[in-house]
Amino acid sequence: MKKKFVSIMTLMSMLSVAVLSGCGKSNAGAKAGSAGELYVYNWGEYIDESVVEEFEKETGIKVVYDMFETNEEMYPVLEAGGVVYDVVCPSDYMIEKMIQNDMLAEIDFNNVPNIKNIDTKYMDMAKSFDPENKYAVPYTWGTVGILYNTSMVDDEITSWSDLWNPKYQGNILMQDSVRDAFMVGEKLLGYSMNTTDKAELEKVKEKLIEQKPLVQAYVIDQVRDKMIGGEAAIGVIYSGEMLYVQNEVANSGEDFELKYVIPKEGTNLWIDAWVIPKNAKNKENAEKWIDFLNRPEIAKKNFEYITYPTPNKAAFELLDKELQENTALFPTDDMLKNSEVFKYLGDEGDSLYNDLWKEVKGK
Repeated sequence: MKKKFVSIMTLMSMLSVAVLSGCGKSNAGAKAGSAGELYVYNWGEYIDESVVEEFEKETGIKVVYDMFETNEEMYPVLEAGGVVYDVVCPSDYMIEKMIQNDMLAEIDFNNVPNIKNIDTKYMDMAKSFDPENKYAVPYTWGTVGILYNTSMVDDEITSWSDLWNPKYQGNILMQDSVRDAFMVGEKLLGYSMNTTDKAELEKVKEKLIEQKPLVQAYVIDQVRDKMIGGEAAIGVIYSGEMLYVQNEVANSGEDFELKYVIPKEGTNLWIDAWVIPKNAKNKENAEKWIDFLNRPEIAKKNFEYITYPTPNKAAFELLDKELQENTALFPTDDMLKNSEVFKYLGDEGDSLYNDLWKEVKGK
């Protein structure tokens, strides 16, 4: 969820890609259905390109690869049906919405024997949005936390309330995402991040409006780059960015560190998973894709490239001990206390959140 977004031209040079236009449409689906093809819809920079090449070489299946930047961009493309994809990688709450709207096909796990490599705790976690584990295979997981620059922040960061500290005015980055922004306020005020109580959400809205004069920008992928460049002191970010930002700062020769903290109030514990749309033309190829990605060595290679935590237990066991013990990536159960998985709130709930978010952004 919320990934590093590769430049389209970079990926085009590496893959046979049907590139999305700004509105999220492409010609990919027009020819779907031919034997030996697979139409993939995934987040930007969310797979090692060599893995795609290995899959094509081994199976003879031609992969056509489109990208999206948010779940909200992806969903209407699939719902409209003008572009037909065989396998897609949405996030938890969006998968729940797709299941409720009968948009997904059940996966034939006889064709995905490597499902055995997914740690059972992540399959259990996935039941929060796929109750019978019929439709989704976890691909990555992680948390949302606070990233801060040690040369610009001299306090111990422990709470979401630190994002309301006036000493960091103009140096705070918030996620430009309604659910993620509201999650921060909800956890701070002691509410569930899945609340649809209008009185609670009004209080969260007011809290976010109160914070707004302190915020430098509401961004998504730019949090990472702004923090690496020393352009902000503190920001909300996804845990999978940690290895990337640490390596970038270390290689830059800068004399500061970027540290990641899961606030004490709890956070969003999220899962992205592979699903197969009900109108997929190449379902068996999609199942081959999912199975291939769950081979331990392939899942390890993907983790090393995208740096988001893997739910693949067999791949985790192949990692260096230093990585296995990195609690920013693989937090302890105690660190995840009070954390939740996003739920789909229904059309009425979505509308309520969106209306309140517009009020925050409009102030």
